[in-house]
Amino acid sequence: MTTSSPAPARTRVAIIGAGPAGLLLGHLLGRHGIDAVILESRDRAYVEQRQRAGILEQGTVDVLRAAGAAERMDREGLRHDGIELRFDGRSHRIDLPALTGGRSVMVYAQTEVVKDLIALRSEAGAPLLFEAEVLAVEGADTTAPRVRYRHQGREHTLACDIVAACDGFHGIGRRSLPAAHVFERTYPFSWLGVLADVPPSCDELIYAHHPRGFALHSMRSSTVSRLYLQVDPEDGLDTWSDARIWDELATRFALDGWELTPGPITDRSITPMRSFVSEPMRHGRLFLAGDAAHIVPPTGAKGLNLAAADVTLLAAALLRWYRTGDETGLDAYSDEALERVWRAEYFSSLMTSMLHTDPTADPFAQRLQLAQLRHTVDSAAASTSLAENYAGLPLPCIDELT
Repeated sequence: MTTSSPAPARTRVAIIGAGPAGLLLGHLLGRHGIDAVILESRDRAYVEQRQRAGILEQGTVDVLRAAGAAERMDREGLRHDGIELRFDGRSHRIDLPALTGGRSVMVYAQTEVVKDLIALRSEAGAPLLFEAEVLAVEGADTTAPRVRYRHQGREHTLACDIVAACDGFHGIGRRSLPAAHVFERTYPFSWLGVLADVPPSCDELIYAHHPRGFALHSMRSSTVSRLYLQVDPEDGLDTWSDARIWDELATRFALDGWELTPGPITDRSITPMRSFVSEPMRHGRLFLAGDAAHIVPPTGAKGLNLAAADVTLLAAALLRWYRTGDETGLDAYSDEALERVWRAEYFSSLMTSMLHTDPTADPFAQRLQLAQLRHTVDSAAASTSLAENYAGLPLPCIDELT
């Protein structure tokens, strides 16, 4: 149950953050009898309405199905077997199953994944405390860590075996590591993202490169479109009227015989583009997962999927440890997770540089960018590499959690 009562004084795993990473980790552990308490600083309404990713790669879909958390996703989600690259007035389809041995992606919003996992936790009667502000992680380098938090005006201490920080870039988890190596890159553009109450004008996602900037046509359902425009980082929302947004989208998506259908815009935001990795992802009994450890530009659709991969790996390692005392999975967690993280960082950076218009690029660099796009769609090897990374790498530890 989601509860307003104080959490137990002791649990095996204390999870900070009720985003998809924290909720999925709690669910995976709970299915195998490993109790966990989830602490979330925001209220439930905020968590369930927070707009983020909407593309689930094959491994994430497989994990949700194996965990019994995919019933609504399989009913309402939209399976996609390809993506479209659009540039130079032409369209090029990347056939994901044909190039990856059958893998595909699922369009299913992060908000819906979160709602499903919260509902499952509530049905299980497992503790999930909203508006619980974590104040400190103590004793991470001991065998008895503790989490201090404030809930309903009172401070509490939660003793545990393990702390899993799934609390995002600004959370206390990453700040609790005594020493970390930070790698980051900021891109010279941002994304203006909008939700619109209009059926998608495409059957599969369109990634468009245009001299005026990148554009992406995605969707949340058969009746709701999700669209993005590359914009200047200094732009404010007040400079982008509905009419200007639709006109610019139509310009960047322009293709003979194809038409973009506008509709009422219900939500809009501007997001900076950056890459970030913090190493290591573990200190003693404190483990980081998801945005607490890494951020990718959204061009590669990897953020939510990396978080799911992190906690799947961590859940399998914890299960082995609790069952047999074998700590090898826990000891290897950071290195194994980071190997996948850097692969995703590479792919996301590649997609970002290939598709966006660099305002500082000279004509030579612009021609090189077009040459890279043409090579990607003309070369079977290059198309296969894109498809394999987009559909996602397999998760070998799923079988341990079924």
